[in-house]
Amino acid sequence: MNRLILASTSRYRADLLAQLQLPFEQLDPGYDEIKQEDESPDSCAIRLAQGKASALANQQDALIIGSDQVAHMGERRLSKPGSYEKAFQQLLMCSGKWLSFSTAVCVLRTADGHMLSRVERFDVRFRQLTPGEIDRYLELDQPFDCAGSFKAESLGISLFSAMRGIDINALYGLPLITLTDLLRHQGLNPLA
Repeated sequence: MNRLILASTSRYRADLLAQLQLPFEQLDPGYDEIKQEDESPDSCAIRLAQGKASALANQQDALIIGSDQVAHMGERRLSKPGSYEKAFQQLLMCSGKWLSFSTAVCVLRTADGHMLSRVERFDVRFRQLTPGEIDRYLELDQPFDCAGSFKAESLGISLFSAMRGIDINALYGLPLITLTDLLRHQGLNPLA
């Protein structure tokens, strides 16, 4: 089997990949995630996922997994808030609305440079949130390192009235259904 390398320092992505029960390494791709104004959220996510995987293309006999996610409401992008104040404003803005996540995954086979990529979209609809609910949620979950200012795998699920998409793992940052399909096409079947 090829080495399997996750081109990410994200503990969330590492936890998701571990669910596939495949041995893997986690390496920092050292890739500068520069967002471009004129590209769609899907195009941005694909470009960044491919860039992360390509940054580790010098690894021998490896399958490199790159992934990136763009949270957006239409063309307006929501970044990781980094602070209580920004998270509060994001959740207030999202109250009663749909928020989309374009999550791209790329698998690069370093032996021959063959790269496969795909984007999964997952949407969440926030229920009408009161300022008190937002404040209490942020106090309890502290999602300041999460795009959209929530942790759906935790108490953040209580903020929603609906979800739509193929793979909820796309919301968490690594669409596992898509990833296992790409891995199979690159010669690694998790069930073989």
